[in-house]
Amino acid sequence: MKIIGNNPAADNAEITAVASGTLPDGKAVVVNSDGTVSAIVETPINQAIGSPSVFESGSTLWGFSAFDSNSNKIVIAYRDTGNANRPKAVVGTVSGTSISFGTPVQIASNAQYVPMPIAFDSNSNKIVVYYSNSSNQPTAKVGTVSGTSISFGGAATIDSGTTYSDASMAFDSSSNKIVVAYKKSSAAYCKVGTVSGTTISFGSAVQFDSGVAYEPAMTFDSNSNKIVIVYGDANNARDGTAIVGTVSGTSISFGTSVVFENSDTREPHVAFDSITNKIIVVYRDTGNSNYGTAIVGTVSGTTISFGTPAVFESAKTDIPCVAFDPIANKFVIAYADAGNSGRGTVITGTITGTSLSFDSPSVFSGTSLVIMGSATYDSNSSKVVLSYTDGGNSVRGTSVVYQPAYATTNITAENFIGFTDGAAADTGRARVQIGSGINGAQSSLTAGQQYFVQTNGTLGLTADDPSVIAGTAISATEIIVKG
Repeated sequence: MKIIGNNPAADNAEITAVASGTLPDGKAVVVNSDGTVSAIVETPINQAIGSPSVFESGSTLWGFSAFDSNSNKIVIAYRDTGNANRPKAVVGTVSGTSISFGTPVQIASNAQYVPMPIAFDSNSNKIVVYYSNSSNQPTAKVGTVSGTSISFGGAATIDSGTTYSDASMAFDSSSNKIVVAYKKSSAAYCKVGTVSGTTISFGSAVQFDSGVAYEPAMTFDSNSNKIVIVYGDANNARDGTAIVGTVSGTSISFGTSVVFENSDTREPHVAFDSITNKIIVVYRDTGNSNYGTAIVGTVSGTTISFGTPAVFESAKTDIPCVAFDPIANKFVIAYADAGNSGRGTVITGTITGTSLSFDSPSVFSGTSLVIMGSATYDSNSSKVVLSYTDGGNSVRGTSVVYQPAYATTNITAENFIGFTDGAAADTGRARVQIGSGINGAQSSLTAGQQYFVQTNGTLGLTADDPSVIAGTAISATEIIVKG
């Protein structure tokens, strides 16, 4: 233990500790695991884009993916257009900024003409894949990852009717259920699935829109324990629409749908930001020159409200996909930039309240005519895997590992202890004013305001992540340390 003294004076409580690094006067400090104290600093982590890795040597389409947190693998489901459009799945392993793949496994023998959404059930530690059977009925299979391969159980028919191409799937971790959204005839439906062993069974169909829900996309909001579906509403000029669902047993009920974009909305995708507890929706806005656009949603009860749409790409943007990276505290959008020959492009952004800010975009595929499939966060490697069809490489199924630029910090929710009372040399004695002590080496404070320690060691009026209270200012230069 490196704390070597204290001064318990009621008006200026402080300790004396060994400094790790040079400390100026009035600096916010943290206590380290060895008992020394250090300044609060941020360490930048640079953006990194790995080399493309082919998961299917023949031509493919789509490439939807999920992360299996039990095996720490990425699983991609796709249509093998080079092999009579048969549905396949492949297991990927991320190492650094590289990803390697096992041998693809055929899911069914019939041709596919639908996207194949996929989800991971963390209760049963199984992968669930949606596809269409030989009668063009929506069907699901349960997959088990072992090493670099995946095996599937028997087929479960989701609906006996013939479906159209659009569908989506998500896992509700509060009820431990799989939720599937799909459209058939002239209406949109949901079903709740329960995985048992290597099979899945479904409850009754629940209609969530009286018309066709074009290109539904779905996510689970773990803050409100709700399912959110976004889609283009055929009954309303294909306006961008969202609806909130609540799973109960083997059924789901819905609130009132909400329009988030008053124009023809194409290719919506959605993700949940677990830091701000917000929904991020990305889409192609045909009412605004097909620009890539994003919007923030907030779930409250059984409804959702939205901020103002923000353009992230001022050019035609095809099939934008989105994932949230909680380590970088950024959402990651991947898309084909039609303004740049359809090259695969990635951009990161941050949610503040209901507003969005974006970083600069980067090209991850130098070839043209990319068709995006998915963006999926791998929590084991803390990376995002972007999967796509590479039109510049014989339309092969391809993935790239992406790491956003961000900064790490040495402050946690627990280790801030106070401010230095005077300067200290490295390994020298540092006097630290702790809870109820008054530090008088600050500047530009407002008396009566509560301040928070920011991740770079400065003070601010709003909480950073983590949220750490510094104390309350009593003058422009003095602050009563928290505690």
